[in-house]
Amino acid sequence: MGVCLCKDKVDEGFIDDSSRDSYAPNGSDTGRLAGGGGSGGTGSGVVGGSGGQNGHHHIRHYSRSDRQVSLSDTVDMLVNETLEIIGSIVDNEPETPSSMVMLHDITDKPSGWIQLVKSLIRVIPLDNPMGPSVITLLLDDSPLPSKESVLEVADMITRSIRRTPKRERNMCIILGFLAERLAGPCSISALSEVTLGYLLGNLDEGIHPDVMLFSLIALEKFAQTSENKSTIRRKLALYPDNPLLRLERHIASTDYTMRQVGFCAQWCLDNYFLIEGRQYSYEVADVGNVNVMLNTRDVSEYLKISADGLTARCDAYSFESVRCTYQVNAGCWYYEVLIMTPGVMQIGWATKDSNFLSHEGYGIGDDAYSIAFDGCRKLIWHKAKPMQHNLNVWSGGSILGCLLDLDAREVIFSLDGVECEVLRQLFESGGAIDGFFAAASFMSFQQCRFNFGSTPFVHPPKNRTFMSFNGHAVLSEQDKIVLPRHLFLEQLRKLSVREDSCTLCFDMKATIRIEPCQHRGFCTNCAALLQFCPMCRAEIVGTVQEESAPEGTSPGQSEANEAGDTTNSTKPNSNPEEQLQ
Repeated sequence: MGVCLCKDKVDEGFIDDSSRDSYAPNGSDTGRLAGGGGSGGTGSGVVGGSGGQNGHHHIRHYSRSDRQVSLSDTVDMLVNETLEIIGSIVDNEPETPSSMVMLHDITDKPSGWIQLVKSLIRVIPLDNPMGPSVITLLLDDSPLPSKESVLEVADMITRSIRRTPKRERNMCIILGFLAERLAGPCSISALSEVTLGYLLGNLDEGIHPDVMLFSLIALEKFAQTSENKSTIRRKLALYPDNPLLRLERHIASTDYTMRQVGFCAQWCLDNYFLIEGRQYSYEVADVGNVNVMLNTRDVSEYLKISADGLTARCDAYSFESVRCTYQVNAGCWYYEVLIMTPGVMQIGWATKDSNFLSHEGYGIGDDAYSIAFDGCRKLIWHKAKPMQHNLNVWSGGSILGCLLDLDAREVIFSLDGVECEVLRQLFESGGAIDGFFAAASFMSFQQCRFNFGSTPFVHPPKNRTFMSFNGHAVLSEQDKIVLPRHLFLEQLRKLSVREDSCTLCFDMKATIRIEPCQHRGFCTNCAALLQFCPMCRAEIVGTVQEESAPEGTSPGQSEANEAGDTTNSTKPNSNPEEQLQ
């Protein structure tokens, strides 16, 4: 489920603690999940322990008589073991893999952390769909590095290491992780002229697409620190032709890695590295025939939605979820998803009763009111329990079909036109009844595109009559606008609260004075729910209706200052009944 990686410390470890260049693993260190902590969700059972359906992961055991091996070889071996285990984890609360426990212990000191980085660069293969996520997982599970360690990693760019697409891609993933996790001065220090030149140089023609992609993501994560964003924008302005404009043209490429490059380039141009005179993507997006989109008003800031509302991408380290804008209650419905990345996504159906917790790793298929298809691990998810399916592993270009027959109470998934068995679990034991949405959850660095019927389906069902969302839903022109994140936040800031608004609901006008304490700042509805004054906690004997707040003061402000209490500070739309606690 989520990543919770507080581990018991390994008792045995480095033979020479001063040099830490050799390591003797201890066979008793299997490691268990100790409790709260950790960060970043990665989907149902992706992280935290056991592989395989039986809940037992592969552990290599060692004895004290084993010969000492170099720290480099040990870390390489543990990284490989973790990569092997992670792809098969399905238990909800499994044991932590022994390899991760040992790596956590090794990285307690700077030399061990640096060795982990070196191993990740040279070990994680280019073609493993779990590779990029495992890099961020292992780094996230390690202690935060010192500023000196971060700078040492950045200096690796200039060292005469053997350059391969695999190593370059892995280096960019690590730089992006550090940029986001160490925001502020450390992030600014890491973005040296050399680092920036390296990342921008990876956007040139002829560079491997995976290296291009993760260089773009690293630049975006560095830009989350405002000083870095200004530095990158100034550097880009020096180019005769901005490389992001060139890469943006690949957004409809038939090469699915380059299509991701185009998407990320466009996202950067809309949100971080603005160019004067360039129209935002939402201003030129063709949404005339689009009646259903992904719901941007019901999604976290970490999930990226395209300007036409049909493509979703996650580059965060949490397990992000999204649903569509249209709800169905009866009939037979179908939609398709173009898979662009081969990693972990859980795509299917959710209801209005579904709840998703991104940082805890709960997504589609992790409750009684949703069901999801996972084409990376070949699983169907419902109630956070996996079921094997008999379809192929998906890849870039695969078409996932999702059919929901509410009359027959059946769900059918298909991959490239081949259907899996009929699923009825969603409707059993008092489960979901109505209020269904198309929905999906994404592990890090995953992307797909939805077709709700605005274009012809590639593999429509042949044996039953169905409807498409797009043929029945309606969206206003305003609802079709997918604003860049910074413009959306600017709009929210403009929706300022009136000075005479109720200090509890921030909606109705504050016209009530509380007796006997005489505190003001409440509307009629909220005052009726109160037994004690939220400012001074005095019992309320009565209320007095006033026409307006005292001149020159905001309702409740002067009274709160006089009382020396700030307990009236509540967020908008808070429930006044909470004040009764």
